[in-house]
Amino acid sequence: MSVNPVSDPPAAEPAMLRSAAETVPADWHRLANYLRAEGMSFDPDQPIRQFAGGFANRNYLVVVDGVRAVLRRPPDGDLPPGAHDMAREHKILSRLATALPFIAPSLHYCERRDVIGVPFQLIEYRGGIVVQGADLAPIASHVEAPRLLCEMLVATLASLHRVDAQAVGLGDLGKPDGFIARAIAGWSKRGALVAGSDAVQTLLQDVARWLERQRFRERRATLLHCDFKLDNVILNPETLSPVALVDWDMGTRGDPLFDLATLLSYWPEPGDPIEWRELGQMPTVHPGFWTRAEVARSYAAATGCDLDDLPAMRVLALFKLGIVFLQLHRQWVNGAVKDERYADFAHIGENMVLIARDVATGGLN
Repeated sequence: MSVNPVSDPPAAEPAMLRSAAETVPADWHRLANYLRAEGMSFDPDQPIRQFAGGFANRNYLVVVDGVRAVLRRPPDGDLPPGAHDMAREHKILSRLATALPFIAPSLHYCERRDVIGVPFQLIEYRGGIVVQGADLAPIASHVEAPRLLCEMLVATLASLHRVDAQAVGLGDLGKPDGFIARAIAGWSKRGALVAGSDAVQTLLQDVARWLERQRFRERRATLLHCDFKLDNVILNPETLSPVALVDWDMGTRGDPLFDLATLLSYWPEPGDPIEWRELGQMPTVHPGFWTRAEVARSYAAATGCDLDDLPAMRVLALFKLGIVFLQLHRQWVNGAVKDERYADFAHIGENMVLIARDVATGGLN
């Protein structure tokens, strides 16, 4: 395994790692045998810790060939169509890292399921801090943290959308033609599979039909992250600049406004309904954070992208977010995950779809 680290990364912060008892085990000896056959050294008896945070994919801090790396794998059980795609993520990370300094390259991909039970990849480890949920404690020493984080998020997203996909070998990624119509149809179908009641099914159908009636602009396709938010960015603790943008298993090409709308779906403001503020995915209700409108204007200024259909795109992003939580809850119901946080995800998912409907009807900005 070859690596090209930016610098010798520090060890992960203890708060970013689960305890040994909480770390979900794997067959590390079988992994060692596989890596040895691939020309890599791995001690199966080394301390292996799982990263905290996240709701689905598992990430482990390991040492391969004497260098820290991240072993990343999908969750167990039946997975939603197109989700948790390690092959797609490996392709993106191994190529996009040549264009953007805040992309940690994927160093190895294994499609076999007879090693640890699922496909997996090894990704270059990047040290730093992660601001998870609404907690600003990791960056409490930065007086200007809210402003810096807002500027960083917009600048990072704009940098991604300026990358020439063809030049980095990703010109064949995804199917950008008809991207929005396919997204509406795809998420509608996924929602129907996980609606837990007739009332939720009706709610999902109402929002889907509203989306089908909207007219979306045709834009030049860009690379998309598809889950762009603060806790998917590893930060330099001194400057709050991006060290790594992670969680690329849904990456594709399509309308850049979809990424912006996804970010704004995680961006509650102090005056929003309590259900949105309690989503707790980003700390944007704290004083000093920009409003969603300010984020949108800053992105438009940085990219030149028009925002005519952003309201409808935001409804699509909120619709998708609600369905993702419904999918995660279904994994808990089916026993694929044991994390008790998932028990309330059906309620959260329904709330987000209700918010999507309120944005669609003009009840929320």
